[in-house]
Amino acid sequence: MTTTTPTPVRRKRRGAWSPAQIALTTVAAALSLIWLSPLVWALSTSLKTPAESVESPHWIPNHLTLESWRGVLDAGNIPNWFVNSVVVSVCVTVLVLLVASLAAYGFARTEFRGRNALMALTMAGLMFSPAILGVPLFTTVQSLGMVDTYWGMILPQCAPAAMVYILYKFFQSLPKELEEAAFIDGAGRWRIFFTIVLPLSKPSLSAVGIFTFIASWNNFIWPYMVTNNPDLMTMPNGIATVQNAFGIVWPQLMAGGLIAGLPLIVVFVFVQSQIVRGVAHTGLAGQ
Repeated sequence: MTTTTPTPVRRKRRGAWSPAQIALTTVAAALSLIWLSPLVWALSTSLKTPAESVESPHWIPNHLTLESWRGVLDAGNIPNWFVNSVVVSVCVTVLVLLVASLAAYGFARTEFRGRNALMALTMAGLMFSPAILGVPLFTTVQSLGMVDTYWGMILPQCAPAAMVYILYKFFQSLPKELEEAAFIDGAGRWRIFFTIVLPLSKPSLSAVGIFTFIASWNNFIWPYMVTNNPDLMTMPNGIATVQNAFGIVWPQLMAGGLIAGLPLIVVFVFVQSQIVRGVAHTGLAGQ
């Protein structure tokens, strides 16, 4: 009886890249360069002298100088503006997560009279620009005596319809059997919400929190309308006042923009995976 030796299986080397991987990596690298080029140009311009910044475009400065950065830092109260932006953005994010999650869970899991009409009214808020609501919101805040206060900047930003809709779509995708089992064990609606629903919603809550924090940090119009006190200015408002003091001087303009945007760049670099995971879990990735 003859025995046949098995043919050895050729294993693909781990270091070898397929054509598809090479193509995807090339496209990703090209897109990364396109995304980074404005930031690199802003940094390059901020390191030039005012005279050199208006000459023929070139990436590498002929004479490196930090005068524009020193001018922005000396002319403005950057640490105070940074603290104000952190306080406002963190408070807005926490309140939006609380309000949006409660509203979305109520729409997704409870039945009450007028539910569909109230949901339609909430979604109608997506059709209006926040700038349209500036005057009535300012009138309301002024009547409540909250002009030039943190609460005047925070509270009007705490009811975004888009975040309610994102969490509403996610709560609808959760299996009802989990909540029914908890009801049988004697758990109430609030206990189910805080011990079952919210822990399962961490990806979506992370995405909503990140989106809200970025939007609040970049918000220029509303803090500008409701704040006259320089000590309460946020980063976008404070940097704008410094730029107006300098006029159109491109190095100072770019330096101020980088100072205001640097925290968001750091946040995005460290939490980009949370953003992708959160959008994938909300059910909005294909919409």
